[in-house]
Amino acid sequence: MPRKPKRKAPASPAARGTSPEPYPSHASPSPAQCLAVRDALLGFHGFPEEFAPFRRLRLGGRSPEDCSSDSPPPPSPTVLDGIVTTLLSQNTTEAISRRAFASLKAAFPSWDQVVDEEGTRLEDAIRCGGLAATKAARIRAMLRGVRERRGKICLEYLRELSVDEVKRELSQFKGIGPKTVACVLMFYLQKDDFPVDTHVHRITKAMGWVPVTASREKAYIHLNNKIPDDLKFDLNCLIVTHGKLCQTCAKKMGGIINGCWCFDKRLQNLATALAAKGFCKAVVQ
Repeated sequence: MPRKPKRKAPASPAARGTSPEPYPSHASPSPAQCLAVRDALLGFHGFPEEFAPFRRLRLGGRSPEDCSSDSPPPPSPTVLDGIVTTLLSQNTTEAISRRAFASLKAAFPSWDQVVDEEGTRLEDAIRCGGLAATKAARIRAMLRGVRERRGKICLEYLRELSVDEVKRELSQFKGIGPKTVACVLMFYLQKDDFPVDTHVHRITKAMGWVPVTASREKAYIHLNNKIPDDLKFDLNCLIVTHGKLCQTCAKKMGGIINGCWCFDKRLQNLATALAAKGFCKAVVQ
C-alpha cells in the first residue's frame, strides 16, 4: 500500500500573525502596570547601553535627550544581517555573537557565497559562537530559501510590510522561528513587537502578567496583546537586562550586588512598590 505523503507542519500561531488571545480572563498587565514597571526598571538600571543603538534607530538617529539633532541617522543593518545576527546570538553572549558575525562576514563577503559553499568554512567561521553545525545549517537553509523564493538574497522589502505580513513572510523560511522573527521585528525593522526570551518569560510570570503555566508562545501572544506599543521596546530591553543581572548576581556574588538586593529581592521590592499603587498584588508575599 503506497505511503501517504507527509503533511507540512503548520506554522505556529505566533508566526502566522494575529492570534486569538490565549488568556482572555487574565487582565494583567494593564497599561498602567506596564508604565510603572518600565519606570521602576529605568530607575534601577538606566537604559541599557547594549540596546541604545537600536533605540537611536527608532528615533531616527537621535538620542531621546536630543531629538532636535540635525545629524544624519546611523546606517541601519540590513534585514538579513539582523536575522543572521539573531540566529548567531542563540545560546551565547552578545559579545561572542558579534565576534562570530564579524568572522562570518570576513570569510564570506556575499550571502550567495555562503549558500554556494559546500564545505565547512561557514561552520569554521562561526565556531567561536558555539553550536556551529546547527547554526550554520539554519543560516544556509534560510539564505537558500530566500534566494529560491525571491530570486536574490535580499529581504529589504520587509520594511514596507506590516507586523503580521512580516511574520507570514519569515515563517516560510526554514530555520527562522517565532522568537527570531520577533527580535528582527523589534530591533531591525523598528516595529512594535515584544519578544519573549527566557528572562522575559520568567519575570513576567513572577509578576503575574501571564499565568505561571503559560508557555513561551502563549506568553508572547498575551503580552503583545496587552502591552501598549509605545512601551514594548523599552520594557522588553529593561526586563531582559534585569534578567541578565539576576544571573550575574546569583552566580558571581552569592546573591548580592554591591551589598544591594539580590534579584529576587529586587523583584519583590519592585512588586511591593507597585502593590502600594494597586498593581501586581499577586506577587507580594
